[in-house]
Amino acid sequence: MASVRIEIVYALATAQEIETVEVQEGASPREAVKASGISARHPELDLGRARLGMFGRELRSDARLRDGDRVEILRPLAMGPMEARRLRARRKRR
Repeated sequence: MASVRIEIVYALATAQEIETVEVQEGASPREAVKASGISARHPELDLGRARLGMFGRELRSDARLRDGDRVEILRPLAMGPMEARRLRARRKRR
């Protein structure tokens, strides 16, 4: 079976880590992240629970990757968008 090149991205608040890996064609996003070694370098990352996406859209767990795909490890939001809007509105009123 052919292999494909996949880019794995893990963005933290202060840094961004990008790895390019080769996996079997049709590999799942989690398999590609495991192959990148990012989860081994970041013990706080629970790969079993982490949400994965591609260009900002969440990937299904049964998604199959193609050559040139970019898999993003999505972090939880520090604050929901509605709460952030409320805080901005309160600050603006003052």
